[in-house]
Amino acid sequence: MIITAHAFARAGIVGNPSDGYFGKTISCVVRNFKATVHLWESPHFEIVAGHGDLGRFDSVKAFLRDVTLHGYYGGMRLIKAAIKRFTDYCWKNDIELRHERNFTISFDTDIPRLVGLSGSSGIIVATLRALMKFYAVQIPQHLMPALVLSVEKDELGISAGLQDRVIQTYEGIVYMDFDRKLLEGRGYGEYVPLKPEKMPPLYLAYDPERAEVSDIPHRNLRALFNQGDPVVLAAMQKYRALTDRGRDALMAGDWDALGVVMNENFDLRTQIMPIAPENLRMIEVARSTGASAKFAGSGGAILGLFKDGRQYQQLVDALAALRCHVVRPIVFET
Repeated sequence: MIITAHAFARAGIVGNPSDGYFGKTISCVVRNFKATVHLWESPHFEIVAGHGDLGRFDSVKAFLRDVTLHGYYGGMRLIKAAIKRFTDYCWKNDIELRHERNFTISFDTDIPRLVGLSGSSGIIVATLRALMKFYAVQIPQHLMPALVLSVEKDELGISAGLQDRVIQTYEGIVYMDFDRKLLEGRGYGEYVPLKPEKMPPLYLAYDPERAEVSDIPHRNLRALFNQGDPVVLAAMQKYRALTDRGRDALMAGDWDALGVVMNENFDLRTQIMPIAPENLRMIEVARSTGASAKFAGSGGAILGLFKDGRQYQQLVDALAALRCHVVRPIVFET
C-alpha cells in the first residue's frame, strides 16, 4: 500500500512577518499548489532524490537553471530532518512505534520554489503526515506547527516563524496570535480558523524565476529585534493591531478596508526590512492598477485584492511584463 500525503502552499493575508516576533497574523492556504509525499513499505530504507537533490544534468546550462529555480538545497535534507524530529517527538512523549518496518519515501512539489510560498515547510508537513499514517501515530493539531518549525530551526538552522506551519496544518484561513506569554508558557499560540460568509477577491502573483532562501531577509530583523531596537519593537505591535483590523474587515466583507490594511502591512515592512528592487517593482506595478498588494511571504510573490474582472485582467497584463504569473487562490475545498 502506498501512503500519500499533501500540504498546500500558503499566503499571508495580514500580519507577516510578525509571527516570529510575538505578533499576530492571518494566513490562507493556496490549494493551487501542493507538496506531495509518497511512502511505502520496502525491504530497505530509502529517500528518493527529487529536484534540487540531483547531481547529474544534461549540461552545465541545465545545472545552472536548476540552481536558479530550486536553489542549492533540495527536499532530501527536509525529509531527513523531518524523520529524525518525528522519532525524537515519539521518544520524548513515550509514544511507542508499533513496528520497525522499513519504507521508501519520495516527494514531488509544484509549489513555486524560493518565492515565499512555503514550499519547504510544505514538504515537511506532508512528510510528517505520511509518517503518522505509516506508524499510526496521532500528533495533536495545535502541537504540529511547533514540531514542523523545530525541523527547520533546530535541525537545519533555518530562521523561520510559526505562521506557515500553522496554516499548512490547519488549512483554510486562520487567525493566529503568537503572544509571548502563550508561546513561552505552553509552547503554542492561539489559532482560530475563520470562515467568512464570502471570500475576498484575492489574487496571487509570483515570479517563477525569482529565487532567494527565505530566511535571508529575516536575519538582520532578528538581530535588531533581539537587541530591542525600538523601531522594530513598535512595528511588531503595529502588526498586531493591523491583524485585528484585518480580521474585522474580512469577517464583515469590507474589501476596501481589508485592501487598506494589506497595503499598510507592506508599507510597514519597508520601515524595518530591506526590499529587493525587483520585489518592490511587483508591488508598485500591481498597485498602479488600483489593486492592493503586499508580500505573500518573504518576497518573490505578492497577494492583494482586486475590484472586478476588468481590474484582474489589468493586473495579469501589467504583471506579465515582469514575467509574473497571476492566479486566483483556491482556499477552501469546493
